[in-house]
Amino acid sequence: MTTLEKIATIEAERLIGVFVGQMARTQRNKATMGHLGLLKARLAKLRRELITPKGGGGATGEGFDVAKTGDARIGFVGFPSVGKSTLLTTLAGVYSEVAAYEFTTLTTVPGVIKYKGAKIQLLDLPGIIEGAKDGKGRGRQVIAVARTCSLIYIVLDVLKPLQHKKLLEKELEGFGLRLNKEPPALTVRRKDKGGINLQCMVQQSELDLDTVKTILSEYRIHNADVFVRFDATTDDLIDVIEGNRIYTPCLYILNKIDQISIEELDIIYRIPHCVPISAHHKWNFDDLLYKTWDYLKLQRIYTKPKGQLPDYESPVILNIEKKSVEDFCNKLHRTIMKEFKYALVWGTSVKHNPQKVGKDHVLNDEDVVQVVKKI
Repeated sequence: MTTLEKIATIEAERLIGVFVGQMARTQRNKATMGHLGLLKARLAKLRRELITPKGGGGATGEGFDVAKTGDARIGFVGFPSVGKSTLLTTLAGVYSEVAAYEFTTLTTVPGVIKYKGAKIQLLDLPGIIEGAKDGKGRGRQVIAVARTCSLIYIVLDVLKPLQHKKLLEKELEGFGLRLNKEPPALTVRRKDKGGINLQCMVQQSELDLDTVKTILSEYRIHNADVFVRFDATTDDLIDVIEGNRIYTPCLYILNKIDQISIEELDIIYRIPHCVPISAHHKWNFDDLLYKTWDYLKLQRIYTKPKGQLPDYESPVILNIEKKSVEDFCNKLHRTIMKEFKYALVWGTSVKHNPQKVGKDHVLNDEDVVQVVKKI
């Protein structure tokens, strides 16, 4: 039996289990919960084989391997003919073939835009189809590239957004992508002996010791301390054990708003993580770029050579999670820290301008930095 056949069999069994669980909703059946957790763990292991197939070939293919450039990378994901190619062409000025038939784009088409001094790489990925996570079409290659992106644009047709949104989320989730989520506050610490110990900081609605033991035994983990700091699910536990999940911000781009009314547009604007646009008419691109910057969590740091004015034309772009003076120096050149003495900083991260700081000082957006080297 192939991996895909095993997945289909377990999926069918899991759906039956969910149905049974819904019929007995008034009484929580521990055996059923444990069995469903076991099925989910087996599914996760099989899907891992699809992400990293045997033989070392990976999930890439000709036309999909695009070298990373710039300060961030955005992948366009969507079903065929939703306007991904038009959006790339309009944003980056790169020609990506556009036509009125499906699957016009057959390989990854890269482009670059410059926004607030940052160079952002755009990747127009081929349209995926339902079942991509299970190997249909070229979905595995497409989603493998999506896993390398700093931000995902899920491009949707505004006339049928919810239907496509749910299907695309399912495909990406099946390949280990977690959209607009933070890693679970859950730790599995293996040990040599002592069995399974479960410690919960809050009351659990789904996880109990038996369920945790069942899932861990599927991974041949028989001795471990499990610490849970929130109301976790079996999926959260499996994600932590697998350890290969990618937590990526995502914007839902609702294209073709020229085909809906103002009242409908007002409703769409209330949906979280959504940006309504018209790629053809270039409508609402300012809002798209503003939210893109916010979701990428980038910030600009300006350099100031001694005796000169700050260089406001070419900022150093840092991720908001790595924004110390040391990170700034390493982004400029790896050898700077060997000669680093201190830095002078102007901006909102210091109490007075300029202020002498060390390598661990945390910078804010649009700070100005002058590095002083050892004599």
